[in-house]
Amino acid sequence: MMIKSLAVGPIMANCFIAACEKTREAVVIDPGDEGDRILMALANEKLTVKYILNTHGHFDHVAANRRLKEVTGAEICIHPEDAPMLGQLSTMAMSFGLRAENSPPCDLPLKGGEEIRFGEEVLKVIHTPGHSRGGLSFAGKDVVFVGDTLFAGSIGRTDLPGGDYNTLISSIRERLFPLGDKMRVCCGHGPDTSIASEKRFNPFVGGV
Repeated sequence: MMIKSLAVGPIMANCFIAACEKTREAVVIDPGDEGDRILMALANEKLTVKYILNTHGHFDHVAANRRLKEVTGAEICIHPEDAPMLGQLSTMAMSFGLRAENSPPCDLPLKGGEEIRFGEEVLKVIHTPGHSRGGLSFAGKDVVFVGDTLFAGSIGRTDLPGGDYNTLISSIRERLFPLGDKMRVCCGHGPDTSIASEKRFNPFVGGV
């Protein structure tokens, strides 16, 4: 699987492009801003976008949904619990003193357990609530995209509507850690990490 990351927008959220190197089919995970920059990265690699995958509905992770949808026609995928946020991005961003364009509605609701196929690649959908009620992670053979559920040495905030600390900790320990120590973790902000590193060093969920 080819993976390209771009830190986008004023909050520097990580947008990931994951692609099948053989067929050039791709998914875009969390297009949070700078839609034209994401589209340019896709064009440079000659990739065709099949799905737009939203790990959750916060504006800094989905604000470029509209631009990507308009240009690529790809299906927008999000958990039903977070889908209502797509029409409230402008209001959410305003509360942070920022601007965002509302997203088109969800095309393909994901609740967890589904498989997202693009070319010869597969990502398994895992429901990982806690940062938001509808938080999702997308796991491949040796990589998992976790949005704002887990960070290198930290965890997602739980003080926003729909957040719950105990639920987040359970999601990490019971749904992410079992994926295996060798799994690369692509986070919604900041650097990549690994399950092994977070199990050993993360002060919130380590020591297990």
